[in-house]
Amino acid sequence: MKIPVGMTRDDIVALHRAYVWPPYTSADEHATRPPLVIVRAEGAWLEDADGRRLLDGNASWWTSALGHRHPRIVRAIAQQLESLDHSAMADSTNVGAALLAKELVDVAPAGLVRVHFSDDGSTSVEVAVKLAHQYWAQNGRAARTRFVSLGGAFHGDTLGAVSLGSVDAFRKVYGPLLFDVMHAPDAGNDADGWERLVEAVEAELTRDGDHIAAVVVEPLVQGAAGMRIWPASLLARLREATRRADTFLVCDEVFTGYGRTGRMWASQHADITPDLLCTAKGFSAGTLPMAATLATERVWQGFSGGSDRALMHGHTFCGHALGAAVARETLAIFRDEDVLGGVLRKQQLIARGFARIAALPGVLRTRCFGMIGAADVGAGGYGGRNGWRVYDEALARGACLRPLGDTVYVTPPLNIADAELEQLLAVLHDAIAAALG
Repeated sequence: MKIPVGMTRDDIVALHRAYVWPPYTSADEHATRPPLVIVRAEGAWLEDADGRRLLDGNASWWTSALGHRHPRIVRAIAQQLESLDHSAMADSTNVGAALLAKELVDVAPAGLVRVHFSDDGSTSVEVAVKLAHQYWAQNGRAARTRFVSLGGAFHGDTLGAVSLGSVDAFRKVYGPLLFDVMHAPDAGNDADGWERLVEAVEAELTRDGDHIAAVVVEPLVQGAAGMRIWPASLLARLREATRRADTFLVCDEVFTGYGRTGRMWASQHADITPDLLCTAKGFSAGTLPMAATLATERVWQGFSGGSDRALMHGHTFCGHALGAAVARETLAIFRDEDVLGGVLRKQQLIARGFARIAALPGVLRTRCFGMIGAADVGAGGYGGRNGWRVYDEALARGACLRPLGDTVYVTPPLNIADAELEQLLAVLHDAIAAALG
């Protein structure tokens, strides 16, 4: 949206500072750090109020998987608005939501056959937590009230999701409000640490499996913890361990799903099907808030047997007609434009770009997986400031690359043009060199 006639960029910033409570920002930072004022976006590009074009290097928080304003997505929204904007799904359905559920099951790991719609990633995880807890409560194992998650986990900002998370920056202050979760030891970026982490989960399932409702994981990439990558073989071991304990595995694919790792789902790298799978972000190509939690037939059947066994969870916009139209068109674009095939080529460009970045003075380590590339430019973790120095240098060179503290990274739109991706990687390289030089 353009700035209204008679107003300036500074007027918008003044309104923002006077009335908006922004995410992950202290009152002091809000008052002193000037925000970007984005007025337009197209493809891999953002445009600010000063007319500056910026490459969207993080796909606007990992969500604009097909870039901005993809013409087919824009057309799908307009066409859907001609007939229906929203109707409650409590006692009805809509055509788009019904078709979307079938199409989503068709591309999901085999065995996931039911879809509960919600509106964002945190909520899709909350739904999975409720499903797991309620399933055991009403199927003869009411003692199963504990959850297991991994050190370094981030699963969202609602209280159930925060309970599962273990990054102090996101959960410490809320500790008194959270439920009981066994957090396996933090592995960091240490290969041996990941082995010990999985051994700890296996031991906990052996020791206390009768009290564990589910193990919840971000499959193969822990995003908010700093783009930590872990082996598919260990995910397969966790799947086997939950089977032995006859409890559930939940894969939070909000970030890793929809092609980010080179497969439709990160779970597919380990050739496993979880009992519950959470998706959002790329699910609607970042255009409208839309999410889903997928479940196996076993989980679904655990809610049969009477009206008192219903899942007592539903959002106003559950199965939103506009969101369903966008999500269906997103799947169609993935098929028609061979988005996953493009990822296989582009991931090689990212790997080459980060090989150059790894040689820069001050870079501690780099890692790549699919359309993810990350570099640690300090040891300060999420509270580190070196990443923000890189951010400022990147802005000056034409790219928006919000860091995770001292981890700088790229997660661009999956369909970014090769030349734009190479430009983005060059900007990051030069920004790191300038910030750390």
